Amino acid sequence: MRGAGVKSWKAAVLGIAVLAAAPVATIAAFLFTPSLDVWRHLASTVLPRYVLNSLTLMCGVGAGSLILGVGTAWLVCMNSFPLRRFFEWALIVPLAIPSYVIAFTYTGLLEYNGPAQVFLRGLFGWSTAADYWFPSIRSLPGAAVMMTLVFYPYVYLLSRAAFLEQSVCVLDAGRTLGLGAWRAFWRVALPLARPAVAGGLALVLMETLGDFGLASFFAVDTFVTGIYRTWLGQGRPAVAAQLGAVLMLFILALLVLERTSRRGRVSHTTGYYRQLPRYRLTGIKSCLAVCACSVPVLLGFLLPVGAMILWTWETLDFVDKRYLGMAMNSLALGGIGSVLAVGVAVVLAYGKRLVPGRLTAAAVQAASLGYAVPGAVIALGIMLPLTAADNFLATLIRKYFDVNAGLLLTGTWAALVFAYVVRFLAVAVNTVDASLQKVTPSMDGAARTLGLSPGRTLFRVHGPIMKGSLLTAGVLVFVDIMKELPATLMMRPFGLNTLALRSFELASDGLLRESASSSLAIVLAGIGPVILASTAIAGSRPGQRGGAPEENHVSAS
Repeated sequence: MRGAGVKSWKAAVLGIAVLAAAPVATIAAFLFTPSLDVWRHLASTVLPRYVLNSLTLMCGVGAGSLILGVGTAWLVCMNSFPLRRFFEWALIVPLAIPSYVIAFTYTGLLEYNGPAQVFLRGLFGWSTAADYWFPSIRSLPGAAVMMTLVFYPYVYLLSRAAFLEQSVCVLDAGRTLGLGAWRAFWRVALPLARPAVAGGLALVLMETLGDFGLASFFAVDTFVTGIYRTWLGQGRPAVAAQLGAVLMLFILALLVLERTSRRGRVSHTTGYYRQLPRYRLTGIKSCLAVCACSVPVLLGFLLPVGAMILWTWETLDFVDKRYLGMAMNSLALGGIGSVLAVGVAVVLAYGKRLVPGRLTAAAVQAASLGYAVPGAVIALGIMLPLTAADNFLATLIRKYFDVNAGLLLTGTWAALVFAYVVRFLAVAVNTVDASLQKVTPSMDGAARTLGLSPGRTLFRVHGPIMKGSLLTAGVLVFVDIMKELPATLMMRPFGLNTLALRSFELASDGLLRESASSSLAIVLAGIGPVILASTAIAGSRPGQRGGAPEENHVSAS
């Protein structure tokens, strides 16, 4: 009986993997579809522009995220200066703001009628735009700056973790050789942290490639905006799929970079951990450190959130019953999607535990591919086969029953929730799997001795232990669904509206202040998980607690 039970778990893992990987495989198949005319058309029209803009964004956002993420991580980990503990968690908070929300906010602040230009015209006596030059925020450089402000925390988080895990002996050896703060950073700490930094950079670049809302609002032609425009605007799904296939080549390269960076991590610890003496920064160095950490927090969170709060207050009469309905739709989609994603993640993680091996491990990885793929590509990979199935069913029903069935699969809540689960399943799987690995295998053996089946063992033994991790996984997926824009925009049922869609539609119509209430609700929903993540890493260095007092300092000279 137990053998049959284990086989059923293995079959469930393989079946889920096939379903979850199907949208990605659908788009990837277009790389091998012989359609020379389509490729020739793309190469002679939009493809060069999409490639150039995407690469330019990747270079700009990648460079900016490296400077902000690695620099601030080194400052808060290895140096002592005023407000260091505050910045240690505050530097993560911009991650709660979706890129399209910060784009709307800064456009409202910096446009011609925004407070910045109004102030400058009043200060210098300018009367029209012809009297002065002001940089356009809705441009390729502006898009790179906005993305950097909300994506750099990926690099910060992984860099900070790498710095905290470095052996005291290695760093002390550098200090013994007379290395100051910055020389120790360049010659000791950064080379050791390079694999983690590369992993964070890969995440930033994948987010940059997959961005839709900001790029669309700023009218920057990228692969994702091209997919949306080609499919829904021009009605050419095959061409959109070809663009998605090219985009997946970029994503594949980034995944290889991320996996290579993991393999490149080496063990450099000695088992000797103690409170690491920080470089004490004083005078101008202390002021510069505070300023360096303040800029990303101020520009990436405090300023845009402050503007959204003010504009929400000014447009309170815009919040009506329709707004509450959109909020309920967002909550319902997030709740259903997160519960399903966590449930599927439990099956995958527990199945891998019951049937360890290359096949189940590969199946779990295949099921988790969706997180690396942009929402627009996932939506396209789902809609193409569903549309074909709908057409087939409609033909059969019309033939045998003389009834026009319409769309039975596409444009439904089920299809949209399926897209969410595929897109964010990796978030739940990683959290659940990490929790399950902490449960000693002896507990499984004890449960088998008592005659419990694998399913009953999961519910009666592992379930109570994993409650906290299951809740965490659900919250993370819920917030990601709340923020998801392209998949919702491309697959929503007729008449469905959410906070993310409302914010995007109002901003696209030029009603930037009116969009603030929806945007603010999305940001507030995302702050909780980010703060949880920041507090969780507060004591991440082995051998010390995040709240341990700073006892020892060394000169930064």
